[in-house]
Amino acid sequence: MWKKNFLFRAHEAAPLKESENELFHDAEPALDSAGLQMEKFLSVWVQGEGEDDSPSMYTNIYVRTATLDFRTRAGFLQPLQGRSHQIKQMLTPEQKGFLREWLSKASPQAWEESDDHFRTLFDIE
Repeated sequence: MWKKNFLFRAHEAAPLKESENELFHDAEPALDSAGLQMEKFLSVWVQGEGEDDSPSMYTNIYVRTATLDFRTRAGFLQPLQGRSHQIKQMLTPEQKGFLREWLSKASPQAWEESDDHFRTLFDIE
């Protein structure tokens, strides 16, 4: 199985260099939000068939919101959402555009082999 994570600040078009795992791995669950300065993120997981570096087809996408206080390393990760209407609402048009371009250029074959339902998730309405 091939998988890739894109971690965006909530309203930015380009993802961070760090993945969700890298940024949130050592974060403690926040028990109380008092005094925290939370930054909002959107974590996008794309899955497909193929090997680690070479997908042959994209099959699924999951999105979740997250918040992190860099000072205290406390954060919240929400459950993954995989329904089409949720994904379309959560991603900004710029994020959809970035993901569509990255996925289609990273592996044109995987993009072409993906079903129409997957590709339409990245349509800008």
